[in-house]
Amino acid sequence: MQVLARLILAVLMTAVMVFMVTLIVTFINLGLRADFLAQWAKAYFIAWPIAAITAFLVMPSARRLTDTIMQKIGG
Repeated sequence: MQVLARLILAVLMTAVMVFMVTLIVTFINLGLRADFLAQWAKAYFIAWPIAAITAFLVMPSARRLTDTIMQKIGG
């Protein structure tokens, strides 16, 4: 996969996943209080770059491991 395509995939996938996870965890931890959106946004903008960089770096290894697993199960 081209580097740019891998970067775009990592950014898009992690944006959605981090959005949902931080939203739910922030709600569970704080409840729906006056500063909920500010606290959620803080968590999101800290977590998203970390997740995007991790996904970008891990994706080639994860793809190879997926291919190996699929070969072993006959897929």
